[in-house]
Amino acid sequence: MTHALPLSTLGRVVRGTGPGLLLAHGAGGGIDANFGPVLDMLAARHTVVGPDYPGTGRTPRAGAPLSLDGLADELVATAVQEGVETFAIAGYSLGTAVAVRAAARHPERVTALVLTAGFAHPNPRFLLAARMWRDFLHAGDLAGLAGFLSLIGVSAPALDAVGQDDLDTALKNTAATVPPGTPDHLDLLLGHVDVRADLAQVAVPTLVVSTTLDQLVTPYHHRQLADGIPGARWAEIPTGHLPFAERPQEWGALLRDFLDEVRA
Repeated sequence: MTHALPLSTLGRVVRGTGPGLLLAHGAGGGIDANFGPVLDMLAARHTVVGPDYPGTGRTPRAGAPLSLDGLADELVATAVQEGVETFAIAGYSLGTAVAVRAAARHPERVTALVLTAGFAHPNPRFLLAARMWRDFLHAGDLAGLAGFLSLIGVSAPALDAVGQDDLDTALKNTAATVPPGTPDHLDLLLGHVDVRADLAQVAVPTLVVSTTLDQLVTPYHHRQLADGIPGARWAEIPTGHLPFAERPQEWGALLRDFLDEVRA
């Protein structure tokens, strides 16, 4: 069963030419934040459509709670409005669940999936981290939030290699750039994300990219995705939850090469 598409009001990036590629970013992220370092590489071979979720980047904050179905449908609608009728989806973090749901609801449009640092359903450990993230926001403690996200989001080797001045600057930048829609993304994550039943329906080539040093969305979650999707391929990057910050060239090459293979 396919589903009707809404009118998408999401702000977006549209770049490149070639087969369609729809991007689905993470909670509290954005297209520029999560895919900016690999956008040129992807756009060199694809028509890339990158919608910002409500409250991030180019999109105003939503006036109502977000739903996974609604977000998936609106992302698909954004690509179609840009004249991209079929497309692969590259999902990152929360965007992996959005991508899987989009593939389940619109199988006639989705040609492949690349799922990085992803999950099908948050376990208690992940929910604890998400609640702490939300609590820092509700308390207005952006400095505390920046420290927490750095400890849990950046791999230990990468964080160990940062000097004090650079770390202080990074923490200030993180605190100053929290998207206003982040609480809405976390509310969605904490209450309504479960695509475990969708996994077996995925019938397109899929690559699961495990960020092996990830302390936020751990490899436990990545393996659950790969095990649940028939024929899913597996790749690993030794990075924390932010491959676009720690290993952008390696991550971008994985996405590009898999999509090239699917295309061929």
